[in-house]
Amino acid sequence: MRHRKRTAKLGRTGEHRNAMLANMVCSLILHKRITTTLSKAKAARPVAEKMVTLGKSGTIHARRLVAGRLRYFPRRALKSKALAARARKNDVVRILFDEIAPAFKDRSGGYTRIVKLLPRQGDAAKLAILEWVELPVAGAEPVKAEAAATTETPAATEGAAPLENK
Repeated sequence: MRHRKRTAKLGRTGEHRNAMLANMVCSLILHKRITTTLSKAKAARPVAEKMVTLGKSGTIHARRLVAGRLRYFPRRALKSKALAARARKNDVVRILFDEIAPAFKDRSGGYTRIVKLLPRQGDAAKLAILEWVELPVAGAEPVKAEAAATTETPAATEGAAPLENK
């Protein structure tokens, strides 16, 4: 029986699943948005939200907990060049604590959103986008405030007389 077992196994061993979720959260922190399957997005969401909660505290202990969960190794501890790819996670911890966590300082939870997409054509897997709620995404263009504010048609403004201050 699986009573009170919330972890989605995702067809992987525990170590593989934890490594995959850590990599997904690192990609989310770096790129602000990731596209994955719906079940993986639902599994990665609590991990990402816990990392932001730790990031909001800003302590050294929280940094070490985040680095451990995201499998970060400091550059000075790297003995081989094969482990040099893991050094980029230093940037992930810095980005989380310096950029993402301060953006959510007034929010008490719900830092991510899952947007469902059409199924993948090859295997019909349900796809989803996992992204931060309030952070701007680099690829998306912001809506201009002037264009959004002018909702009147030109015909409606032609007959109106201009206001004069006397």
